[in-house]
Formats: sequence, C-alpha cells, structure tokens
Amino acid sequence: MPPKTLALVHTSAIMVPVFQQLCAEHLPGVQVFNIVDDSLVRTIIREGELTPAVARRVVGYVNSAEAGGADYVLVTCSSIGAAVEQAAGLSGVPVLRVDQPMADQAVQAGRRIGVIATLASTLSPTADLVQRRAARAGKEIALTSVLCEGAFEALMSGDGARHDAIVSATLKELVTKVDVIVLAQASMARVVEALDAADRVVPILASPGIAIQHLAAQLA
Repeated sequence: MPPKTLALVHTSAIMVPVFQQLCAEHLPGVQVFNIVDDSLVRTIIREGELTPAVARRVVGYVNSAEAGGADYVLVTCSSIGAAVEQAAGLSGVPVLRVDQPMADQAVQAGRRIGVIATLASTLSPTADLVQRRAARAGKEIALTSVLCEGAFEALMSGDGARHDAIVSATLKELVTKVDVIVLAQASMARVVEALDAADRVVPILASPGIAIQHLAAQLA
C-alpha cells in the first residue's frame, strides 16, 4: 500500500517548519506537502473579517491540495476556520481545521474555558468553534474570551519581547479564573513554554501538536 499523503495549507510561512517537525515526529510514514499564502490573513486583518473572496480562495487551495494527491488536508490557520468548514463540505478527501481537536480537548478538560488571541479576527472564530463543539458534545460551558491588546502590533513591529510580555500577563491573570485555556494562535505557544510552573496550574492548549496527534490516529 502506498504511503498516505497529507497537505498542509498555511497562511504564514513561519508555520511550515513548526509543522514539519511535528509531522516528522508523529507522522513518520506520511508524505507531506505545503501550500502557503500569507496574503489571506493580511486581507482578513485589513477587512476585519473573513470575506467571501478569501473564503473562495481557501476552498480553491483545498481543491488544489486534493488535486495534488492529498489523502487528507489540514489547514493550519484559525482565522479562516469557517472557510475550512465550507471547503470540507466540497472536498473528496477529509479536511480538518487546525483548532478543532484542540477545542474538543478543551471541552473535555473543564467547564470554564478561556480563549485568548492577539487578533480579534482569530478570537471570534475560535470562541465560536469551542461553543459549537461543546454543544455537539452535550456539554455546558462558561467561555471567557480575552484579546491581548497591542500584542499583535508589537510582534508586527518587530518587538517580540513586548508581544510575549502582554500575552504572558494575560495568561497569568486568566489561569486563576478558568479550568483550561485555549490559545487561538499557535504563535503564542512559545510564551507558555517560558511561564513558571506556578503560572501553569491549568492546561494551556496550543493547536499544532494536538492537531497532528489527532491526524496520527486518523491516518494510522
């Protein structure tokens, strides 16, 4: 039997090596190829929402991935999650939005769920997904959504230290109020790794590793 092929659709080239390492670790027998278009998320930031034009392009990339021989498609950006779900309904192969397994894990982990993001355009889709996955699982949850004001702008201006400080302060405050925290953007995961153990008293979930482990079970 030929090896399975996984296509990764990214809106940032930064995520390619992150997923490359995860795939090498958890999907050693799976062939992987990448599609990257960072103009998608730039358009969302400029327009303040996922536009129909961007959604059509996402569907197009998923179709291209299938045409390229993918047996499974993973889209690694939370901001375009709604378009990924549309694409999944039109695809001949399974399509996964990166944050779905994370949302499911959060729903199982506790009733009080915190969601943090540095972009409003990512916060809303992630919070909506958690709510819908909770309803699907028959779980009642209390959701707290927090935007890390100024963090994304700091990162874009090259001030990574300020970005990390803002996210870190938000996490330290939120851990005292919830049972589990969901990171709406994978770029915040590095901040979690730098936190003291005393500030990690509840699970803090990042989507990349959880999604790849989910796929490892699906593709086994």
